[in-house]
Amino acid sequence: MTTPQAKPHGTRRWLVWILVLQVVFAGMMLSSDLARILPQIATPSNAPALTQPLGPGDQTRRYTPDRVTPREPRPGTRPIPATNDMPSRLDFVDTVWDGAPVMTLTGSIAPGDAVRFVDFLERIDPAPEQAFLNSPGGSVGDALAIGRALRDAGIGTRMTATDICLSACPYILAAGTSRTVEDGALVGVHQHYFGENVALPAFLAVEDIQRGQGEVMTFLQDMGIDPLVMQHALVTPPDEIYLLTPAEMERYRVTTAPQ
Repeated sequence: MTTPQAKPHGTRRWLVWILVLQVVFAGMMLSSDLARILPQIATPSNAPALTQPLGPGDQTRRYTPDRVTPREPRPGTRPIPATNDMPSRLDFVDTVWDGAPVMTLTGSIAPGDAVRFVDFLERIDPAPEQAFLNSPGGSVGDALAIGRALRDAGIGTRMTATDICLSACPYILAAGTSRTVEDGALVGVHQHYFGENVALPAFLAVEDIQRGQGEVMTFLQDMGIDPLVMQHALVTPPDEIYLLTPAEMERYRVTTAPQ
């Protein structure tokens, strides 16, 4: 007579616990995502569209990074390109402008772009004198690393009248040894997310945000930018953007005097 084998109750119990943990983590991730987007759904921004003219005291605009629409051009200028026509990660091109070697950085700042940029910079000969920027923003960490690489290489930053530099992009702009923003270009800041792990406990998430803000403040100070520019970023939610006026960019030293 054959004795029935004992059921693997221990293995089954572990599988159940693993399934429960997966459900718990999925719930934490979902609740974290909902906590981010529900306030924006319940009370969407009623700020003017990004394309609307601005003036001192009227500088906050609605902002969706992947849906920035072109602005009607002023006489003699081209329209600002829609961001969905831009590369999904920074595109680096070395070229010549006014007889001098320069580069253009166009598109969203994706994770890993800093590594790509350093590799690109090492292969350029002759080294560019300026970097032209046109970006809706993206990864803060990569923007800071790209900025430090630009400063170490002694490269200036520049924007033409129809360029945008929003969200994390101004940190690249701030790194130029000289910084020029032509009249009509848009430079804007707002709150950022730091880190990718949305399942972190609340106290760790706050710690992550504070550490990220500290890194940004240190970076701005190292670049010679007045960290008070961050006051506008900290009070502007992610679905809005605070556009800096030429006077503010000069006061916070985001731009430098013409040489």
